[in-house]
Amino acid sequence: MTKSVAALTTAFAFAVSSAGAQPVRGGKAAQQRPALEQQFRQRLAKLAQTRIGLTDAQMAQLEQSTTRYAPQLTQLATQERETRRQLRTELTAPQPNQQRVSDLLDASLRLQKQRIDLVEAEQKDLARFMTPVQRARYIALQQQFRRRTQELTAKRRGAERPAAQPPSAKQLP
Repeated sequence: MTKSVAALTTAFAFAVSSAGAQPVRGGKAAQQRPALEQQFRQRLAKLAQTRIGLTDAQMAQLEQSTTRYAPQLTQLATQERETRRQLRTELTAPQPNQQRVSDLLDASLRLQKQRIDLVEAEQKDLARFMTPVQRARYIALQQQFRRRTQELTAKRRGAERPAAQPPSAKQLP
């Protein structure tokens, strides 16, 4: 089960990073984090193996595949998030720099193309050892996980925002 845990942790690392997960800061929660993360990884691996219907051999192959692709997907998600942040900053400036906005839009499109190419390569790799149904279930589970992570992140950010200050109408998603 150790390889399964690592495989699915890596596979879903992208989902967490793309949803804007933030580290736990200080105190008791920070001390408990490694144990909580281990429990999370174990539950996630068991859930995925059950829902997708993967054998132990397939889980080992999934680990190899995700070890190759998850770091690249995580890096792309970080770059996309930073590009969106810069674009938001530029658009909310009193006098947005037209050339800077154009450059950021171009960068955003390049990153999206890179993501498509990377996901396509990952899917070809997964097709070597997963059935189409398993791949579809894997994609659905990743999307479900991403959505739930985004919901939790949004809820946490909403709780951190002072109640007296509603979000600015100028904010972009």
